[in-house]
Amino acid sequence: MSKNAAKNGHGGGRRRAGKHEEEEHENHERWLVSGFDMMTLLFVLFVVLYAMSSIDAAKFTAFAEGARDGAGVPVTILDDGAAIDAPLENDSPLKPVQVAEEAAIDGTEQTEAEKAAAEAAAALEAQQTAAEARATYDQLAETREALQAGLAAAGQSGAAEFVIDERGLVVHVMSDPVLFAPESATLQRQGATILDALAPTLAGLPNQLRIEGHANSLPVTRGGPWPSNWELSAVRATTVLRHLSEQDGVAEDRLSAAGYGSTRPLVPDSDPDHVTVNRRVDVVVLSDASAGANALLPGLEAVATGTTTQTTTSEGSHG
Repeated sequence: MSKNAAKNGHGGGRRRAGKHEEEEHENHERWLVSGFDMMTLLFVLFVVLYAMSSIDAAKFTAFAEGARDGAGVPVTILDDGAAIDAPLENDSPLKPVQVAEEAAIDGTEQTEAEKAAAEAAAALEAQQTAAEARATYDQLAETREALQAGLAAAGQSGAAEFVIDERGLVVHVMSDPVLFAPESATLQRQGATILDALAPTLAGLPNQLRIEGHANSLPVTRGGPWPSNWELSAVRATTVLRHLSEQDGVAEDRLSAAGYGSTRPLVPDSDPDHVTVNRRVDVVVLSDASAGANALLPGLEAVATGTTTQTTTSEGSHG
C-alpha cells in the first residue's frame, strides 16, 4: 500500500508539477504580448510628439489655410513641416502655400519682389490713366471744335469761351447782355440764337450736361424781384436748361442745373471786367472718365492751348 501510495503520490505530484509548468508558460507568453504592445504604443507616441514639436507654426498655419482653400483636397505634411499635395499638378490650389514657404525662408527677397511687382503695377496703371485722359481730352477737343463751328455758322463767333478742365468741357456764355438783361431771367433773342447754335452738337453727345448759373459780387437791387444773387443765378440756369430741352430737343435725363451766386468767379473783383465776366451761364459737358484721368485734363489743356498757370488755377477753382 505504501509503495502504491507512494507511487500514486509520486504520479500525482508529477501531474501537478506538469500542470503548473504549463500554466507558467501560458502566463509568460501573455505578458510578452502585452509588453510588446505597450512598447509599440510608446514608440508611436514619442514619434508623434517629436513630429509635432518640429512643425513650424507659420508653415503649419499656411498649410492649414491652403488645405481649407483646397476644399478638402488630400494633403500631407513632410518632416520639415512643408505642405504639399502629392496627386495635384502645378496649378494646384495649394500652390500659394509653397509661395508662402519661400517667403518664410527668405523674407527679404520676397519683399523686394513684391515691391517690384507693385511698382510695375503702378506704372501700368499710370500708363492706362494717361491714355484714358488723352482719349477723353481728344473727344472733348473735337466737341469744342464742333460747337465753335456751330456758333460761326449762326453768325455768333466769339459769343462763348471754351476751356477744358477737370470737369470736362466748359462753355462760358456771358449773361449780360447776351443771354439776359440785368437782373432778369428772361432769355433774350441773341441768347436763344446762341443756345440753338450749340444744341445740335450737345444733343448728339453721350455726356451728361450741367447748366451752372453765376453772378458777380454786386448785390441785387433792394426791393427788386430777387432776394439775392442765389435765386437769380439758379433761375437763369434753369431757364437755359428748359430752352435746351423744350426748344432744342436735348434729352432731359442728361440735363441738370445749379446756381452758385457769386461764389465761383472767373476773375477777382480787382479785375476791371469782373462785373461782366463773372456774370455768366456755363454749359458743362461732363467728362465720363475716371477721377485720375480727369485730373490730367487741365494739364493737357495747358499744353495744347498755351494756357498760363494762373488761368489754369482759376479754372480749377470751379471744382
